[in-house]
Amino acid sequence: MKYIVFTRVLIVFAFSVFMLIKINAATVKGILKDEKQEIIANQKVFLGDDLYSITDEKGYFIFEKIKTGTYDLTTLFDEQILVLKKVEIINLADEINLGEVVLAKINIQLKEVEVAENYTNRHFDRLNEVSNNVIYSGKKNEVLLLDRIDGNKAQNNPRQILGRIPGMNFSETEGSGFPSNGFGLRGLNPTQSIEMNTRQNGYNITADLYGYNEAYYNPAMEAVEKIEVVRGASSLQFGPQFGGVVNFVMKQGSKNKPFEYTTYQTIGSNGLFNSFHSIGGTYKKWNYYAYAQYKNSLGWRPNSLSTAFTGYAKVEYAATNKLKVGLEYAVLRNRIQMAGGLTDEQFEKDSKQSFRARNWLSSPWNVITASIDYKFSSNTSLSIKSTYLFSERNLVWKNEDGGPAEMDSISPNTNEYVSREVQRESFSSSTTEARFITNYKILKMKNTLAVGVRYFEGKMKRQGGGPGSTGADFDLNLYGGDYGYVLDYTTQNIAPFIEHIFRLTNKFSITPGFRYEVINSTSKGYVTDSIKVLSDESRTRNIALLGIGSEYKITRTTNLYANWSQAYRPMDYSSLTPIGVSSKIDPNLKDASGYNADFGWRGTIGKFLNFDVGAFYMEYKNRIGLLSKTDMSGNTYTLRTNTGNSISQGIETYIEINPVKIFTQHSKYGYLNLFNSFAYIDAKYTSGEDENGNSFKGNRVEYAPQTINRFGITYGIKGFSVTYQISNTAKSYGDANNTAKSNDAIIGVIPAYQVMDISATYKLGKFSIKGGLNNITDERYFTKRTDEYPGPGIIPSIGRTFYLGFGAKF
Repeated sequence: MKYIVFTRVLIVFAFSVFMLIKINAATVKGILKDEKQEIIANQKVFLGDDLYSITDEKGYFIFEKIKTGTYDLTTLFDEQILVLKKVEIINLADEINLGEVVLAKINIQLKEVEVAENYTNRHFDRLNEVSNNVIYSGKKNEVLLLDRIDGNKAQNNPRQILGRIPGMNFSETEGSGFPSNGFGLRGLNPTQSIEMNTRQNGYNITADLYGYNEAYYNPAMEAVEKIEVVRGASSLQFGPQFGGVVNFVMKQGSKNKPFEYTTYQTIGSNGLFNSFHSIGGTYKKWNYYAYAQYKNSLGWRPNSLSTAFTGYAKVEYAATNKLKVGLEYAVLRNRIQMAGGLTDEQFEKDSKQSFRARNWLSSPWNVITASIDYKFSSNTSLSIKSTYLFSERNLVWKNEDGGPAEMDSISPNTNEYVSREVQRESFSSSTTEARFITNYKILKMKNTLAVGVRYFEGKMKRQGGGPGSTGADFDLNLYGGDYGYVLDYTTQNIAPFIEHIFRLTNKFSITPGFRYEVINSTSKGYVTDSIKVLSDESRTRNIALLGIGSEYKITRTTNLYANWSQAYRPMDYSSLTPIGVSSKIDPNLKDASGYNADFGWRGTIGKFLNFDVGAFYMEYKNRIGLLSKTDMSGNTYTLRTNTGNSISQGIETYIEINPVKIFTQHSKYGYLNLFNSFAYIDAKYTSGEDENGNSFKGNRVEYAPQTINRFGITYGIKGFSVTYQISNTAKSYGDANNTAKSNDAIIGVIPAYQVMDISATYKLGKFSIKGGLNNITDERYFTKRTDEYPGPGIIPSIGRTFYLGFGAKF
């Protein structure tokens, strides 16, 4: 392992030294200012399609080692690409000083096809120190540019879409009861992204911030412009989650057209059909974008039928040069048949088999958001987002007594199936977040202050254990009785926060921050367990979270970063209410707390190297997990409890190389893009014991593979690109005991696996063709063992599949 780390660091160092060698080429420099002659700092300025520089505190930018030719000097401002100047390089010895370059609204806007080329050959970017009224200075973050990624977006294949994020672990379950593939970082549980703060355009899309934070809705990837990921350091401005935040940034309507229509039609293995349509444009002060997606699949396993409609619409009005208001709506309607879980023996014999045909789930989702953005000046702005969510989660399934080995068959005595169980949940919540940011000077150095507050109110009604039908269709009606439990939950949260960038020099800054969480939760209702037990609980928490980050600019495009931030995870509703009879809840369950720390080196060197090499350390106290137990009758069950304290530490590296760019800016033979995303995760318990008092100190944390390594290569020429990717994930365990195998398959080893994917895209004018092969070698693997739905048992991942799509834009 040390040799792997050393090799990656050596590669970065070698390329750094190479670029420091004097090359005979031109230099372009200048100072960026606005119409009021005020300096614009920390702004990306592009020269041509591939080169960019970031202005310093004095607005100064410089491009070095430029070849001869004519270039557009451009920048992205107020979500528009603006041409600043035409720059002509005649001699390699030229040193061109542009002087003051003024960013004015009269500048000519770049054509849309040219805008896309700014990111040619690059698939991975980073957030500026300040973006959208949020401070990112000193925080480990990544930005994935989806239009530049070849991959199966019709099925939201997580390996191809998010695989470049170092250490990103996925719960790949083909739906199977989980409406979206979940993800986690640094040894955190990836199931439905429960340890992450999942957002769209900066607002929450989960049902409840703390009570029910599973991600049941994700947008269509064809409609996503980029995905922003910030590690645990996001806890101060977004919420206290250990894993950090994942933000899906949606596309906007064309800036150059009043109307534009885009469509993608995709077919694939197992009856996949995906139909995507979008419209967008700009008319006077109005910008709009909307999409509709219908997806249907028979499923890789029998009894895995799924249908889904996803939609989204946004309209934005620029009332004045300072004021912008917007309204958007996201919707999901779906129905998923759950094929059930398998035992280890069943999986080894045939991982495609299914013994459940009567299990169904739907999760209709609705999110409405209003936003206001107001710029007091070029240095001060305010943004407010207010979201209302109303959604459901409905489940009808066979009672899982006996585990996956218990067959669901027609009884010869009654000539019917046994009755199923019905569970229904409804959610409603409102969230308002206000963010204010201002820049000001201390001793001629520009400093940045960000303050804000979040207010949240949420309600959930959970009804379960209801007697369902003996049929096989999707039927949520009750037959011959009432629900076994009915519980009403509420969550109220107010959280002010503050962060401040103190720029001590032109190169060095520190960013302390503070967040204060006030959480009040209640639970009322009853649970029937042979007798009816009433529940009436209320709990208030007051949590102060501290953090501090720092950043040192080694060069204009590389920097060192470090961050330490506290994190917190209160008990959620799922932790308090068991769903399956094979799992029990510890009545003394406690909240979890801890912190994240990062240190790394990142940036770009020339036009050919993009890298981020870092180390992390995460302390997690009172982890909530599973222990294997045995009841008085000798039956095995799992107990959800505080399994103990843990430490996760390791390294995360990303290296992206364009070797052709070392020698030439443009090649008639196309370009190569090679990337390696690697994480070493040493996630182990430091305390905890099983039912017999045996310590599992030193055991690996559940769902924490020691290594996650992905390598990919993209070749592109003109309108064609093809990407091959290989993903290796080490083994992990399903429980804190690190049980190798159990009779019911609820806990046990999750073996290591290797998956290969290939995807290609060809664009010809307004048309495009996309296709690929996922899991080329038909690897049979799984990422999930579960004690609840959609199992219990092993939930297999998808074998070899293909897809083929056609797209057009008018």
